[in-house]
Amino acid sequence: MRRRTRPPLLLAAALVVAACAPQEESTDPPAAGTGAATDGAGGACTPEQLETLEPGTLTVATDEPAYEPWVVGDAPETGEGFEAAVAYAVAGELGYGEDQVTWTRVPFNAAIQPGERPFDFDINQFSITEERRQAVDFSSPYYTVSQAVITVAGSSAEGAASLEDLRGLRLGAQVASTSLDALTQVIAPETEPVVFNTNDDAKLALQNGQVDGIVVDLPTAFYITAAELENGVIVGQVATPEGTGDQFGLLLEKDSPLTDCVSRAVDALREDGTLAALEQEWLADVADAPVLG
Repeated sequence: MRRRTRPPLLLAAALVVAACAPQEESTDPPAAGTGAATDGAGGACTPEQLETLEPGTLTVATDEPAYEPWVVGDAPETGEGFEAAVAYAVAGELGYGEDQVTWTRVPFNAAIQPGERPFDFDINQFSITEERRQAVDFSSPYYTVSQAVITVAGSSAEGAASLEDLRGLRLGAQVASTSLDALTQVIAPETEPVVFNTNDDAKLALQNGQVDGIVVDLPTAFYITAAELENGVIVGQVATPEGTGDQFGLLLEKDSPLTDCVSRAVDALREDGTLAALEQEWLADVADAPVLG
């Protein structure tokens, strides 16, 4: 297993990609991996104090398969890819060594349902929404992202320059995702959107000509069009009504005793520049897609 080390402190303004909102810097962030943070009740956020699924171990979940650039080679335990690296950075902030992190796989749609969880937190591009907060907890956001429409060369969607150009087309997105929300609420196509169980299903339908285009988050759009779709094309970004992107948070069981400590760890990583550096390392290519108005 290749050990991921914390990147050097860098100025956030020089590193944050276009999809990420700027953040204020802290003057006195907690030290990484020391358990310096405390929970809301004043308890220490350390492996000895945290009520994890397995004592002394942090169990982290993601989907299977997990896609690049979030996880490289569907192997989160390597720490390669933005979300794999973020998970290990959060673990280190809480005082866990790499050998104290265990990975498990949970489907996206199953993770957002009510009930007990077989993990301490799940990292899988979960957009923070009030509806989901009824069933689960979220950490502070670790990434702000927009959605994008992708297609293949020669399709009816290629060359679309506006949302209006897309509304008469057959479009699809993954079930229970903010990609689907962007499709239905922002693009608002004239025909009923096609809803898929996974992005793999959506991609296959696009390849087979069953849909003209699909909506995915922007970094995934870059990976699918570059590495998985023959003649893949990014049509453009879909801005939300407020002009801001979705925020991704670590997902935890509802009322988890870990939520406050995990949020504090994420906040510390944002404040000291770690999240910005990881975005630069793994997601720097996401700034080149036009916004569809």
